[in-house]
Amino acid sequence: QVRFVESGGGLVQAGGSLRLSCASSGFTFSSYAMGWFRQAPGKEREFVAAINYSGTSQKYADSVKGRFTISRDNAKNTVYLQMNSLKPEDTAVYYCAASWSTRFYASLRQSDYDYWGQGTQVTVSS
Repeated sequence: QVRFVESGGGLVQAGGSLRLSCASSGFTFSSYAMGWFRQAPGKEREFVAAINYSGTSQKYADSVKGRFTISRDNAKNTVYLQMNSLKPEDTAVYYCAASWSTRFYASLRQSDYDYWGQGTQVTVSS
């Protein structure tokens, strides 16, 4: 049974930092690309960042490039999202997801992801 435990969300002031974690089980984590997506109130879910199975390739949305860093620890079956210089527009529910078909390059497309976490709330106050 695939399971994700997402943590690290919360309330932070603009300019602050948070680190999200997504601990995974029930599948071969080290063989999957991992992604982070987010959904703000009243908006569609959007891509944030992705990392390939080995951690050698990362991709970012333009809106977070230079502020967010995705990383993974295959020994701990965990993917991370370090978020710095947070802005009110980063407020959203953040989801981790796993992709087998794009494990070598990590897709930006939601439809390429097989498994999804339950989400963790990030709120940035101005």
